[in-house]
Amino acid sequence: MKRFIASLSVVSAMIVSTLALAQTKEVTIGYQDMVVPYRVAQEAKALEKATGYKINWRQFGGGGEVIKAMASGAVNIGEVGSAGISAAVSRGEPLELFWILDDIGSAEALVVKNSSGIKSLADLKGKKIAMPFNSTTHFHTMVALEQAKINPADVQILNMRPPEVRAAWQRGDIDATFIWDPVLAEAKKDGTVILTSGKISADTGKATFDGYVVNRDWAKANKDFMVKFVKVLAAADDTYRNNKAKFVKDSAEAKAIAKWSGAKQEDVAASMALYAFPTAQEQSSKWLGGGKESVAAKALTATADFQLSQKQIEKKLPDYSVAVNPSYVQEAMK
Repeated sequence: MKRFIASLSVVSAMIVSTLALAQTKEVTIGYQDMVVPYRVAQEAKALEKATGYKINWRQFGGGGEVIKAMASGAVNIGEVGSAGISAAVSRGEPLELFWILDDIGSAEALVVKNSSGIKSLADLKGKKIAMPFNSTTHFHTMVALEQAKINPADVQILNMRPPEVRAAWQRGDIDATFIWDPVLAEAKKDGTVILTSGKISADTGKATFDGYVVNRDWAKANKDFMVKFVKVLAAADDTYRNNKAKFVKDSAEAKAIAKWSGAKQEDVAASMALYAFPTAQEQSSKWLGGGKESVAAKALTATADFQLSQKQIEKKLPDYSVAVNPSYVQEAMK
């Protein structure tokens, strides 16, 4: 009898151990330097508390780096601009867009050195302009030049990540940049904005955004986590929309955003005011929902057209809505 009880105790211990192991969930999320409300939730470990998962946060200098890390399996979920998403899914990467982190609007802008003599797009001829290639700003740079009937070959377009843009701007090595905060905020101090992504989107219908993408198989295996993640994201945006006065220079919110993004605390409020943050309802019905007619699918299609023309991708998908998944937002709203 004692032997049976002892054996039973061992089996029970093994079961408890196995259950504990099964409940030890872990995910690696790649993020960038965007100045967005979710940074406050990162600082508060809101996602960890909501899901019980161990979250490994990895910061990257650009969307291309995030995509590479996801392709290698080192990252499960990542923040990527619409240009990076378009290129990745066009290449067949098993990713799906599940949340619009921000509608870029005026948060990405073409800013020129005050000493450069550049007053309009036409003045860019022969000048040096820098931005990360295959980014949303690269896409809008080329769209803007096309609209202005300027041959890109007449402009010195340089491929630099945001930290490199900052250094080149400070050294005086470049005349202009199409970039986002925190580099944009610094460039504005001795530069002038002559065009924004919001203006380009309004004039051409070719929108840009930053979004969260996830490995499709990982998401299916972790559906509960995905729904809870979306709830945390939506709550962070709602908090900002309803309490913008709290995100001022000396607030805990501004401090958290500055810590995670690399922006200066005093620039946070102005930087965030340049973005639009779609509500969960807007994402469900307009941005992610709607199939081919969704804002996201149309934006990815337009971006892919550009990338194909630039030989950045070899072929387009017939339908980019296959890379857009509104189901986690829709489930989170129930």
